[in-house]
Amino acid sequence: MPYSWVSKELTLDREYKRGDKGGKVRSIQEWLSLQGQSVSIDGAFGPATEAAVRKFQTRCGIAVTGSVDSATFTALAAPLAAAIAPIAAAGKTLNDMILAYANQHLVQHPLEVGGQNCGPWVRVYLEGNQGADWPWCAGFACFILRQAADATGKPMPFKRTFSCDVLASQAIATERFISGRNIVKGKVQKAEIPPGSLFINRRTDNDWNHTGIAIAFHDDHFETIEGNTNDAGDREGYEVCQRIRGYEGKDFVKI
Repeated sequence: MPYSWVSKELTLDREYKRGDKGGKVRSIQEWLSLQGQSVSIDGAFGPATEAAVRKFQTRCGIAVTGSVDSATFTALAAPLAAAIAPIAAAGKTLNDMILAYANQHLVQHPLEVGGQNCGPWVRVYLEGNQGADWPWCAGFACFILRQAADATGKPMPFKRTFSCDVLASQAIATERFISGRNIVKGKVQKAEIPPGSLFINRRTDNDWNHTGIAIAFHDDHFETIEGNTNDAGDREGYEVCQRIRGYEGKDFVKI
């Protein structure tokens, strides 16, 4: 695992049981909730958490102890391990790998848990950060780009950022920025934007407030995989979704 903050989310330092408290207990409770065994995420391993662990262990065919050892935690965090698993890059372009990793994450249905912009998925995309002040759409997109770049041995097309505004400014500086207005006017052809590029939602001429990965382009709409959204397409949602969007109010970062 080349990313230390991701390794932290996937490993357990010791066995945890009733009476334990702390951040790792909170992580256990997050994964229990994400795995359908909803408990209070308070960092205290009480009887409810123990009961949830027993139910999860029974469902998974793990020895039912009520405590969380390495085997149980590995099963709890299995969706994250599946999402970050290496994909063979032989013969594939950077854009191919962006699409492959984006789909691999999408299948695992990353979700917030324990509060706005919180939980293990958010911390992975934001390199350990979380909380109400940490929207994670750009973090998701940049994490996917980093996985793809590392897999192909190519450099990142721009510096990783958690900010849509910084993403837009970097795209402008590196001549990767494509104005959606020019697409609507026919000045730029959609075929010039390869799938695996990013879209950024334009609020004003100098303010962008959401981003994601564009996976396919059509005459009057495009398809995306994006983080921190939901079925309604909100810019402050709670999950990774695949969506269909129109070109109005969208700019693009060519990858």
